[in-house]
Amino acid sequence: MSKKKEKIKERDLQGFKYFKVLSQMLERLHNEGCQRDRAGNRILHMDQYMTLLLLCMFSPISKSLRSMQQAGELKKVQKKLGVPRSSLGSLSEAARVFDSDLLIEIIGELASELKPIPHNSRLSDIKAILTIVDGTLLKALPKTVDALWGDRNANAVKAHVQYELLKSVPVKFQLTDGKGSEKAVLAENLEAGRFYVLDRGYAKYKLLQQIIDVESNFACRIKDCARFEVVEERQVDSDALAAGVHRDMVVKLGDKSHSVFLKQPVRVIRLKTTEQTQYSGHTLPYRNRKTPETMLICTDRLDLSADVIALIYKCRWQIEIFFRFFKHVLGCRHLLSCCDNGIELQIYAAIIACLLIALYTGRKPTLRTYEMFCWYLTGWADEDELAAHIEKLKKQTTD
Repeated sequence: MSKKKEKIKERDLQGFKYFKVLSQMLERLHNEGCQRDRAGNRILHMDQYMTLLLLCMFSPISKSLRSMQQAGELKKVQKKLGVPRSSLGSLSEAARVFDSDLLIEIIGELASELKPIPHNSRLSDIKAILTIVDGTLLKALPKTVDALWGDRNANAVKAHVQYELLKSVPVKFQLTDGKGSEKAVLAENLEAGRFYVLDRGYAKYKLLQQIIDVESNFACRIKDCARFEVVEERQVDSDALAAGVHRDMVVKLGDKSHSVFLKQPVRVIRLKTTEQTQYSGHTLPYRNRKTPETMLICTDRLDLSADVIALIYKCRWQIEIFFRFFKHVLGCRHLLSCCDNGIELQIYAAIIACLLIALYTGRKPTLRTYEMFCWYLTGWADEDELAAHIEKLKKQTTD
């Protein structure tokens, strides 16, 4: 039998002043979702619910709805955070009553305060917001034998994320079912002035043309069997060779059946492969597939050097690192709600947590920094030690 978890005690939690940065932003949400409360006796409000969610994000002790409820019973939590004692029923209902879309504006305000972190100087010449786009599955129900060997998208939701590379934080998110189309979601959320970095799952010529039409740019991996007509063969210089570029071409992408979608010549770079695809247990026949030695990267930017394009695409892995931090460190593998709105509330809280870490430290969120916040919140690290850690990170930023 599993050991019964102990209740959260007041001595296990401290450092509440770091939540006060959000108090004014969240305060505007206080009366949201109260339309049904005609009697005026609602106790738990949206700003208080989000504060409890954020407390869970920064506390390794609190990882479930019941632990949230226990934290709300503590006098110190109630006094410092203004959170009332709430029942499990109230917390469960909150996931359906409070509109998750109201947090988008707050996320935008926090993101606007962030400054670019130290980065390769060659990325500063792009004159567009480098935005990595990808999706990740979140299991909504526990795995069973049938789910493991059946459809991997069953009993799951998909988070579609846009991640700003130079700020190292997510700035846009949309939730669909597990089979939701990543290409369709991106097409609905295109903005001008961005440089979208995409893997081959987004390699649809119509989508690439839509990106150009909204006055943005892209670097997208395309299939190795993609058809194109070479218009110009460019010389590969020493910097490009060092970056793993084998070939640099200006092409007309696609055959006659696709020409209606891509109206202008684009650039295709043959780049040394660095991605290693891992296959899950139900794809055993594919385990022995040989990894190709090169990949094709397509972009509409003809002015950038080939080594910069290679650098941009290699940075795409930053979103995979974020997904791991998001799910494994902030605990979003375990969903506190099964409804879409509740899942969005939890994920938006995780994004806000990432933004807070980035704002305090001037660096992208990492496991070590998250751990330091957790040590502080559980009383093992004092305020001076946390401040010293943050100052050390800021010094690394300026050096």
